[in-house]
This record gives sequence, structure tokens and C-alpha cells, in this order.
Amino acid sequence: MEHLGISFSVKNSPALDPGFLPLQRFNEAFLAGAHKSIGIAVERANGEMAAVETFIHGIDALREADHYYIDRLVKTMLWMKGGYKIYVRGDEDTYVFLKSIYCDGGKQAFDWDYMSQVFEHPFEIVLTDTLPAAKDAPKAIGGHTDGCRIGFDAGGSDRKVSAVIDGEAVYSEEVVWFPKTNSDPDYHYEGIVSAFRSAAAHMPRVDAVGISSAGVYINNRTMNASLFLKVPQEQFEAKVKDIYIRAVHDTFGDVPYAVVNDGDVTALAGALSLGRNNMLGIAMGTSEAAGYVDAQGRITGWLNELAFVPVDANPEAMRDEWSGDVGCGVKYFSQDGVIKLAPRAGIELEETLSPAEKLKVVQALAETGDARAEAVYESIGCYLAHTMAYYRALYGCENLLLLGRVMSGRGGDILLETCRRVLADEYPALAASMTLHLPDEKFRRVGQSAVAASLPERKGE
Repeated sequence: MEHLGISFSVKNSPALDPGFLPLQRFNEAFLAGAHKSIGIAVERANGEMAAVETFIHGIDALREADHYYIDRLVKTMLWMKGGYKIYVRGDEDTYVFLKSIYCDGGKQAFDWDYMSQVFEHPFEIVLTDTLPAAKDAPKAIGGHTDGCRIGFDAGGSDRKVSAVIDGEAVYSEEVVWFPKTNSDPDYHYEGIVSAFRSAAAHMPRVDAVGISSAGVYINNRTMNASLFLKVPQEQFEAKVKDIYIRAVHDTFGDVPYAVVNDGDVTALAGALSLGRNNMLGIAMGTSEAAGYVDAQGRITGWLNELAFVPVDANPEAMRDEWSGDVGCGVKYFSQDGVIKLAPRAGIELEETLSPAEKLKVVQALAETGDARAEAVYESIGCYLAHTMAYYRALYGCENLLLLGRVMSGRGGDILLETCRRVLADEYPALAASMTLHLPDEKFRRVGQSAVAASLPERKGE
């Protein structure tokens, strides 16, 4: 295979997407011939910093390849860890290039605007002689079981709450709600408080509240979340950014609380139930949701928005409608990936069906042994094997937890089997050192909301 003058070999390609160019394979081949030192750092909240020392070619003949490599590297750093300020050391051309794409009207205008909104700071690119050092602030969070606790899990179609006393769930409730289509933030607030009160009624007191919620949360504040998609911006600023903080204080006063991205809580639940740390959790559902627990069992506070991290170097890859970029994880590891591949396998999906209904059609065919549906899951399994090599390079993770609707049923089994086969053939060292996990019965029994209850540390602990 070849891309922008960089040649590399791939032994296993997805049958339904032969143009797939694994980004990790491109990166490996690119770096093999690159010798000009360059440093990239991304600053995020609270002075935390992601920093990478790498190389480019620095010659006119491979300038486009250099630009492409840096473009994908910076985008990956932004969506993996988050940030609003990029530092460039060692190459002025790279600095000029990044300024030309991270700006209003630039190729990465979406990322430029999104990150500035999330971090409440204008997006900057700086040329520097000295690259800032990497700085992280992981938190040892979760696993606290003492006392009377409430755990709340805010999903896009239902909300779950648990009352937990000394680690045992004494009450759980699941309520259907419609946060993504409601523009009134009071609807969301009242739903949250109602869940809190329902759980509190089953305990003598409330010692702590833990919250698992889709979205980006910094210092317990809601910086961006699809749950509040329809809320006008001025109402988001006034009533949503501190919605969970207000709900806890208004209902229970000054009790400890923690608000954590649901992907991180999923990874934490997997780590606790399986007894394994250094775990990346990936949920393949409506989108690709992810969370990470490090080798010490801590969450990092990174964005972990792998749906928008590029995985395919093919310039003709499917474009994500939201971010406007191509080759990003959402089109490979979600129901969108299944829907993308189904017509290529000869499965016609009625346009009147919702994405979830289209997924169910392919899942039902897979259950009957339909070869077309099997080909869809085999191709996604091949995608995953190649992408695991990339995620391993990014996180250094030793455990991968796979869950979500796409992983359910026989199709998920085919996906996993193919992934393991391709890993063994193409990345044998990785296959021997990384373990793939599916949710076990303990994970399912405990539930996300009950794990959320364990997030905050009680006063005096």
C-alpha cells in the first residue's frame, strides 16, 4: 500500500473495505524514514500537558506526508486528551501549517471551535524553542463502598439510579427520559433531582453522590454533552454547566460528589469486576464511546473521545457528518460502521428505518448465519485488530473491554473471533500482550449506576 509517497504492507484487509489504510501502519512506515526532530505539546485544563517528541522528513518531496502525519497526530492528541493550546518545537513550517488548518474556515475549524468552547479559552498555536514537559493529574477515584451512597447514570434514552449501602445496592430504578430532544434545561434538572430523591428514600441518610454521564466534564462541570443537545447556548451557560453540582447541593447540601464521563466509569467498572487495571473500555453503540483506567487504577481526566480520533489513512474514507473529518473511529466502531458496510455486502436497508433499526436488521441476519451479515462483522473485526495496534501505541493499555450493541449476539462473536485471528497473524507480539474482555456477569450485575456510587470519597476517609 502507498499513501503520500509512504509505502507500507498490510497482510489483512477488510473484505468489504479494501481501501482501508490502517493509520498505525502508515505511521510506522513514515517514522522509519523520518529523521528531523520535532516536538508537539497540547495544553489542557489546570495546566496539564500532553507532549510528544517525534520526527518528520523535512524535505520538499515529502512535505505533504509530513503535513498529513502532523495533522493526524495533533487531531489524535486533541480528541484523546483534549486541549486548547498547541506548542510546536523544531520546525517553523509545521507551525505555519497548523495555524492554517486550526482557524476559522480552516480544515480543522470544527476542532478549533469545539476545543475553545470546551476549555473556555481561545485556541492558540505557539512556536517555541523549549517544549513544555508532559504533565498529567490522574485521580484515584472509585471503589469507595462505605456509607450510604447514591449512584446516578445519565444515558441518552434512560436514566438509572441506585441506592447503595456499604457496597450493596438496596434499590435501583431505571426511568425512560428524552434529554436529547428537550430544549428546557429545567426538564433535565428535574429528572436528575427526581432520581436522587427516589434513591434517597431508601436510605437513612446520603453520605455521597456519584454521577456517570455522557459528555465532557472538567472539575465536575458540564463542558459539552449530547444529553443537552437542544438546549440554547445561553441556557447551557446559565443552567447546564453546573447542573449536577446544583442538583447535589440543592437536594443534599454539602455532601461529597463526583461527576465523571460515562466511558471512564465503564472502564472503571470493568477494572473492578475483572480485577484488571491499565484498561481501555470501548462501547460500540450509537457512537464509539471510550474510557481509560491507568495501571494504578486511576482515571485520567482525558477526553477519550475516540469516535473522533482518526484510524484510517484512506483519503476517500467515509466522512463524519458532525466533525466533517474522514477516517475517524465513529464510522468503524459503532452502528454507523455496520450500516456503512451492509450495502457493500449486498444487504439493502430501508431508508425509512432508524440507525438502531438498521443495526437490528443486520444483527438478525447474522443470527441466522447469513454470509452477508457475517462479512460485515468480519470486516469490523479486521478494522479493530489494526486499530488496537494504534490504541496500544497511544495508551499502552494491556486490557481492552468491548461492549455495546454492536458487540451483542452472534455478530459480536464473529467480530471478536476475526479480531483475534488478525491480531495473531499481523501483530503477534500485541496479541500475546493484550487481553480482550467482554463484560462478565459481575459487571452486568453491578451496573453502571452502582459503580458511580463508589466514585466520591467521603469526608474523613
